[in-house]
Formats: sequence, structure tokens, C-alpha cells
Amino acid sequence: LVDLTWRLVPALKQAKNAFVINVASSAAFQAGPNMTIYYATKAFVLSFSEGLHEELKGNGIAVSALCPGATDSEFATEAHMTDTLLFKAGTMTTEAVVKKSLAGRRRAIVIPGLKNLLLVWMGKFSPRMITRRLAGMLQA
Repeated sequence: LVDLTWRLVPALKQAKNAFVINVASSAAFQAGPNMTIYYATKAFVLSFSEGLHEELKGNGIAVSALCPGATDSEFATEAHMTDTLLFKAGTMTTEAVVKKSLAGRRRAIVIPGLKNLLLVWMGKFSPRMITRRLAGMLQA
């Protein structure tokens, strides 16, 4: 992600209305058990993208961190999560996520879906211990 982004920046500086959308996750806003590296990696993508958003906006390049929640894709199957509360509670289609991402491509953070936005905001007001445990419960 980092290497590819930096390699593209010179070409993006020459383009009109250039933008980068890095796929993070609503998991980027908290720590979570059972998928610790996933949560930590998505937190990195979020932080990296937010920093680049500020660094590159003067060059006409928009950078966004896309932070979807549960999405109807092959992810749930590959991660063995199809039967978890997180995915049983409802998912967004990939088309809806992409549409929201493109519509918000000038914002530093794009969280598609009201449910995902509310969960992220609720996590900001809850003790981190609670959000970690809740994340674990949703994955069970």
C-alpha cells in the first residue's frame, strides 16, 4: 500500500482531479480480538491515508480512507465469518460501498452506511475495553 501509493504520486500530481482511495475498515477505529493483525493493519491504513490527505491536498490529490463495515463479498467466507453476528446483522452490497466511496472521495474518511457510522461514533464514546469486547462478541 505504502510503496504503491508513493510510486503513483508523481503521476497523480500531473493528473486533474486525482484521488486515492485506500480500503481500511470500520475495524480501523478499535482493537479487536481474534483478528488482531487485521484490526491493527486497518488502523494503519486509516492513519496513513489521513496523513496523506493533508500532505497531498495542496497538490490537487485527494486521499480517502474507505471504512466499510460488513460487506456482502467473499471476505466473510474467506475469513470464516459468515455465521457471525456481525454478518448476520446485515451487510452492504459492494456496489453501495463503491458508490459511497466515490461520492466521498474528497473527504479524508468515508464510512458508508448509517449503521457503520453509528457504530464508529458509539465507539468513540465507549471505553476501549468495551469496544474490544464488543468486537469479539460480534465475531463470535
